[in-house]
Amino acid sequence: MIQKEKIEEILAEFFAQRSDLFLVDVRVSRENDIEIVIEIDKGSLSLDDCVNISRFVESKLDRDEEDFSLTVGSAGLSTPFKVLRQYRKALGSEIELKLKSGGHIKGVLAVVSEEGITFVTKVSEKVEGQKKKLIREVVEEYTFDQIKSAKPVIKFEKYKN
Repeated sequence: MIQKEKIEEILAEFFAQRSDLFLVDVRVSRENDIEIVIEIDKGSLSLDDCVNISRFVESKLDRDEEDFSLTVGSAGLSTPFKVLRQYRKALGSEIELKLKSGGHIKGVLAVVSEEGITFVTKVSEKVEGQKKKLIREVVEEYTFDQIKSAKPVIKFEKYKN
């Protein structure tokens, strides 16, 4: 069976040449089905990037020694973050947090550190004597230990003529 660590070593060699790409996840099944999930720091991952990684990994493995299948792709739009660089890529974007305490909140990711994140949410409050609610921003900090999952919020803008 091909070991996950071997695939990670091969990928580290590739990423040394392409520092804008990073590994999100590697899974290897008992049947040697290898699934590699990668991401890019800015913009969208291209099909060429996936093909190049696939070819590089295949060149480092011997099918005569051990047969395998290989899939290389990007983390999906609605896939929870798994690594710190995904949080950094999402700076300034709206994300959804599920907290281990059970809470669910949406807000803008303002700061990312090794320990956690700073998150800005909007709260509406009723002001006595006014019909309209007051909307104010609340800055909250969460450590990664408090976060069960985080993922980007996908917004579909209405088409306007």
